[in-house]
Amino acid sequence: MEMPDEPDSKDTIAEIRSQFLECVSSREEGPGWLALVRKNALERFLDKGFPTTRDEDWRFTSVAAIASTSFGPPKEGDDEQARTLRKSLGLAELKRHELVFVNGRFSEVLSSVEDLPEGVAVTSLSRAIVEHPERIQPVLSTSDEAETAFFDWNEAFWGDGAFILLPKGVALEAPIHLVFLTLGAGGPSVSHPRNLILAEASSQARIIETYAGIDDAVYFTNAVTAVVADEGAVIDHYKIQRESVSAFHVASLDFVQGRSATVSDYSLSFGARLARNDIRAALDGEGADVTLNGLYVVKDRQHVDHHTVIDHRVAHCTSRELYKGVLDDAASGVFNGRVIVRPDAQKTDARQSNKNLLLSKDALVDTNPQLEINADDVKCAHGATIGQLDGEALFYLRSRGIALPEARRILTEGFMADVSDRVRVAAVREALRELLFSGAA
Repeated sequence: MEMPDEPDSKDTIAEIRSQFLECVSSREEGPGWLALVRKNALERFLDKGFPTTRDEDWRFTSVAAIASTSFGPPKEGDDEQARTLRKSLGLAELKRHELVFVNGRFSEVLSSVEDLPEGVAVTSLSRAIVEHPERIQPVLSTSDEAETAFFDWNEAFWGDGAFILLPKGVALEAPIHLVFLTLGAGGPSVSHPRNLILAEASSQARIIETYAGIDDAVYFTNAVTAVVADEGAVIDHYKIQRESVSAFHVASLDFVQGRSATVSDYSLSFGARLARNDIRAALDGEGADVTLNGLYVVKDRQHVDHHTVIDHRVAHCTSRELYKGVLDDAASGVFNGRVIVRPDAQKTDARQSNKNLLLSKDALVDTNPQLEINADDVKCAHGATIGQLDGEALFYLRSRGIALPEARRILTEGFMADVSDRVRVAAVREALRELLFSGAA
C-alpha cells in the first residue's frame, strides 16, 4: 500500500484526545507530578500535530500511514505465543537478566532477574515510580520543546517500560535484556514503552533492547529510552529492531554523559514497514566519549530513517559515528547525522560516516551528514557514500565457481562487517549473523 505524502490526521488526533481522557479515568491514582507531566505532554502533542514532509526533519519520511490509522490499546497477550516469539530471537545461550513486555505490559512470568548486586534495580518503570520516585521525577519532569510529537505522545500515554539503576562503582557481568513483544491480537494497536537507565559514577553495564512482533501483524511501537551516564560510567547499549513487516516503529533514544563517561550504542534495524530512530547524545562532562554505530538492512518497500545528533557541549570530548545501510528491491532509507560543537567545546575530536549499499536499481537512500562547528581548536570530519556491489569483485567470485546469489551474499556480508563485527556480546553477534543471512532480515 502506498503511503500518502501528507497525513489526514484530524480524526486520529481527536481519537487520541478521547483515549487520553479514558486513560485518566481508568488509571489507578498516581503521583500528582506524573499526572501533570502527562497532561503537559498531551498539550504539546496536540499543539504540534503529526509531522509532515514539509517539516525539515521529516522531509523524506511520511508518517501519513500512522496518522491516518486508528490504533487502539493493545489486548492482553498470550504467554505461550510470547514464549515462542521470544525463543525465535536466538539468544537462548546468553546468560542475562531479562525483562519481558508483551503488548506493552510487563510480564513477570516471562521475566528473569536474579542475583543482582546490592543496590541495583532492574524492574518495570511503573513499579519503580513507587519504589524510586526521587530518582525518576527529575528526569521525567524535564520537558524539551525540541522533542518530536511522537516523544510527547509517548510521555502522555506510556503504560510501562524498564527502569535500571546502577549504583556507584557496580559492574554487572551479565547483560540486561529488555524484550518488547507485540502479538498483534485485536486489530491495529499502539504501545508506548518508556525506559529509564541511570548509571551512577564508575558503574558499568551492557544493555540490550529488542523489539519484535508476529509476522504480518499491524501495530505501532512508539518507544522512548533515556540513559544518564554519570562520571566515569561505561554503558554498552544495543537496540535490535525486528518488528513485523507490517508494523510501524518510532523511537527516541537520549544519552546524557558526565565527565569521562563512555557510551557505545549499536542501532540494528531490520523490521517494520516504517521505522524512525531519533538518537541524541549530549556530552556534558569533559573527557566524555560516545560511539554511535548503526546497521540497517531493508527490502521490499520498507522505509528506515535514522536522525542522530551528537552535541559536544564541553571541551576534550570524543565522538565516533558509523552507520551502514543495505537496501534492496524498492526499499528506502534516510540518514541525517548532526555533530554540534559548542563554542566552549575546544579540543573536540569527532568523526562521522554513513555508507550505503544499494542492491537494486529501485532502492533509494537520502544521506545528509552535518558538522556545526563553533570552536576553532577541533578535529572533525564527516562523509557519506552510496554505491552498488563491486562488479569486478563479483566477476572474480563467479570465475571461481561461486554462484551469483552466494557471491552477492559474501560481498554484502563483507560490507556490513565494519559494524556487525564491533558487536561485543558474542551471542548478539551470532544472532545478528543468523538473522541477516538466514533470509529472515
